[in-house]
Amino acid sequence: MLADDILTLPPPPADARVPYGSDPNQFGELRVPKTGARFPVVMNIHGGYWRAKYDLKHAGHFCAALTARGLATWNLEYRRVGNVGGGWPGTFEDVRSGYRQVSQFAGRYNLDLAKMVVMGHSAGGQLALCLTGHEASVKRVISLAGVVDLQQAWELHLSDNAVVDFLGGEPRSVPEHYREADPMQLKISQATQWLIHGAADDTVPPFLSRNYTEQKKKHNENVHYLEISTAGHFDLIDPRSPAWAKVEGTLLHLLEL
Repeated sequence: MLADDILTLPPPPADARVPYGSDPNQFGELRVPKTGARFPVVMNIHGGYWRAKYDLKHAGHFCAALTARGLATWNLEYRRVGNVGGGWPGTFEDVRSGYRQVSQFAGRYNLDLAKMVVMGHSAGGQLALCLTGHEASVKRVISLAGVVDLQQAWELHLSDNAVVDFLGGEPRSVPEHYREADPMQLKISQATQWLIHGAADDTVPPFLSRNYTEQKKKHNENVHYLEISTAGHFDLIDPRSPAWAKVEGTLLHLLEL
């Protein structure tokens, strides 16, 4: 199990920085393989409990690793709690706009939108599943150590009540925000869902992903769960970790590559 130094290591440079809005936080970093035909695409949504102090840089490491395997990656930045317009619904509106932006440059970069995965880590897992619940065109989604049950996250007071800051209140004060944002409360019928969690995760409890999978299967959603016994929270996004091979393998399997 590795430390969280992945958060501070400088990532390999991206090929392009593409804005999808006018705010300084409304952009994504695109990485495209140097050779090949049409490229499958991974849209990544970074975590950090929706807070402005955490940005997309640390996710550049595994995005670069995936691009080295022949996948284009779209690493999304977005307004977060602490940024003007961040929180609900602004954060989600950015994720939605960033997703829709991909079709605007797909032709230029030879991207195969029929082979696209939306993936998110930690709070990004919530955003990835939330996007899938609101955008019928998303067919494949992966949550890595995701905060996938916002009601439960509130009850556990995870990360100093981060979900309250994100959604603007407790469930009884803004119930509509929880209904709109909580993957557990959203119907996701069109997409294949994979939830991956490390059993040694002390940042987001793995039982959130286990319970999500059990509940969603009862509603006939196409959801799968992989628990990695020795992995901590950041091992899932660290290409140097033993867990990375399982994350990458699941992604390639989902894309039928």
